[in-house]
Amino acid sequence: MYLKERKKVALHVACGDITDVEIKNGTLIIRNRDDFLIGVISEGKKEIEQALNWQGLNMQVSVEKIQTVLPEHEQDISKLKLAVGNKLKIK
Repeated sequence: MYLKERKKVALHVACGDITDVEIKNGTLIIRNRDDFLIGVISEGKKEIEQALNWQGLNMQVSVEKIQTVLPEHEQDISKLKLAVGNKLKIK
């Protein structure tokens, strides 16, 4: 509500997509894989902290990117594609 009232609609909507969070030592840790979402949340950290404070929660905000690890066979395919280019045909 705090963000929406202050015309921070994009940040308000982005916060609705947050699903992986942890509170540790007074810090709200937000994790996500999506670069765009991470960018919006990172740029709005100060506003999020103000919104939390408005609700009586004095917390810092930290944003972390979840690293996606490809399965080993997909890593191998990527390496082969780099080595042989378009000549690699996978069926």
